[in-house]
Amino acid sequence: MSKSPLHLRPSGTAGKVHSVTPQSAGWTYVGFDMYRLSPGEKASGETNDREVCLVWVSGKGGAQAGGKDFGLIGERMNPFEGPPHALYIPAGSSWSVTAETDLELAVCSAPGGGAHEARAIPPGTHPALTRGKGTNVRYVNNIMPEDDGAAHSLLVVEVITPGGHTSSYPPHKHDQDNLPNESFLEETYYHRLNPPQGFGFQRVYTDDRSLDEVMAVEDGDVTMVPKGYHPCAACHGYDLYYLNVMAGPKRVWKFHNAPEHEWLMKA
Repeated sequence: MSKSPLHLRPSGTAGKVHSVTPQSAGWTYVGFDMYRLSPGEKASGETNDREVCLVWVSGKGGAQAGGKDFGLIGERMNPFEGPPHALYIPAGSSWSVTAETDLELAVCSAPGGGAHEARAIPPGTHPALTRGKGTNVRYVNNIMPEDDGAAHSLLVVEVITPGGHTSSYPPHKHDQDNLPNESFLEETYYHRLNPPQGFGFQRVYTDDRSLDEVMAVEDGDVTMVPKGYHPCAACHGYDLYYLNVMAGPKRVWKFHNAPEHEWLMKA
């Protein structure tokens, strides 16, 4: 078991294996659940005053949400096979997903509001991005970026970092509600490794080091970022996938680089 309060191992191999709520995390906005379902098994929920983004991390399942039948959703059978299928569900709705294959379903949530409708988010909805140079190259699939305008507070993105590369790097933070310079966003990372026996590292720390946690992350782990910088490193031979959920008082991702490492942006 991890010694860091910011590091969560899966609670098992079936059913709901992760559950992060604002209450359990000691924060205000972000929620994250992970289901591992066998064919025929079902996950369901009520959004109440929150909005939800379901992400098909792997596998296929039939979905109903917001009074609509979205049919069979899903294509890739592991998170390293290409961009994901996802489904947005507004506040005040119910949803259910029934697995057709083995299914890993992420439930990302944050406070909801506004006149939004349930909608499918298929691969290709947003362009794939490549960020960084050299051993800082990583590959980004935006699922619910800030410029899509179709949510109240939820931001969702996934990233693949090749083995031997760094990500969320140079170290950056978004823990000050100080726009236009920086936005306040809580964040979770759901980590996967390829091959799955690998491991990577994530550090979460503040300028004054009052928070300074270094975590060895393994396949299926969740890390939480309440504040501070939060770089990741993928070890040689093992690609690192992570699914990020972010939310705060404003749906804007505006980060601040660690000043001592900002020279890397110009190198």
